[in-house]
Amino acid sequence: MASMVPAAGAASAKSGLPVPRFATLRADEVNVRTGPGVRYPVEWVFVYRNMPVEIISEFDTWRKVRDWQGTVGWVHQSMLSGRRMIIVAEGVQPLHRDADTDAPVIARMQKKVLGRLLQCRKLWCRIEVSGHRGWMRRAQFWGAYPDERID
Repeated sequence: MASMVPAAGAASAKSGLPVPRFATLRADEVNVRTGPGVRYPVEWVFVYRNMPVEIISEFDTWRKVRDWQGTVGWVHQSMLSGRRMIIVAEGVQPLHRDADTDAPVIARMQKKVLGRLLQCRKLWCRIEVSGHRGWMRRAQFWGAYPDERID
């Protein structure tokens, strides 16, 4: 179970969960609207199931989210999951056997690769990608806050 240390000044929303927080997309296609409701037009569609998004605001059953590229819009809460995932935002990043830059590299992850976030401590997080479990420096992916602890 993930425990989160919200950023300074973070407020708790009506859901009782901290805002901001990370979540993932539940479906292969998720409509992103210009406002919190079906009367607002669909501005674009997210097409990556399990892609991490940051919930930055809540209104009723709608969540304002931001993706790893900075795109912001509203999605219905039913399209989100609490499962924690990460995405490699730049380049090719190494996945190490242990939380140490000198540890053997067990895989290399390219930009846009998704991984399951298992644990974070200090500068390193344990990630699972395609059956490989290893450690990445927090700065090498998007999907966890700098001081967030995940057990």
